[in-house]
Amino acid sequence: MVMKFFKRIFGRLWKDLFKGKKELKLGLYGPPNSGKTTLANRICLDWLGEEMGSVSSIAHETREIQIKEQISIRSKDGKELFFNLVDTPGIATRIDYEDFLKAGLTENKAKKRAKEATKGIIDAIKWLDDMDAVVVVLDATQDPYSQVNITIIGNLAARNIPVIIAANKVDLRKSNMKKIESAFPQYEVVGISAKYGKHVEKLYETFFNLVK
Repeated sequence: MVMKFFKRIFGRLWKDLFKGKKELKLGLYGPPNSGKTTLANRICLDWLGEEMGSVSSIAHETREIQIKEQISIRSKDGKELFFNLVDTPGIATRIDYEDFLKAGLTENKAKKRAKEATKGIIDAIKWLDDMDAVVVVLDATQDPYSQVNITIIGNLAARNIPVIIAANKVDLRKSNMKKIESAFPQYEVVGISAKYGKHVEKLYETFFNLVK
């Protein structure tokens, strides 16, 4: 009885705490190895004190949708934003298990990874319909005019979903912010290093633009 009482009281307090606050589904989308999960971990560490998922140099480490709920961030002028962060598998137009063999996986593990990655991509596209806003994470050292990037942006534009582009890995010499800005002039582009936390504060500020 005592436990039920406290659960009921806690439930009321929780509802009151978030009453009137819009909880958004903020998705992280992008090609494999662009740094989506690294950014997700950075966001969760900064605002929750814990990481979201594991990262790897082998493509398609994230093969299932991952969610962290009730993240609250504050802007420099004191505004508060609540959202559920959705980290999605890397979008690719082609999955070949032989690519995983070249990365050192056994045949069984390579085939399993390819199958799971394919399912993950399908799920990620389906989840677009549930997104309130999306951060497209692109590798700033790679050519932005790829079929994968155009496919992602096209799907978002078709659904009229608010977008911010995070040009990741600007700490690397080969990064080219201007090329990404030229490729997608219709969207705000923020150059960051999710790994080292460079300019992530600026990215957080842009999150508030998504809900205006």
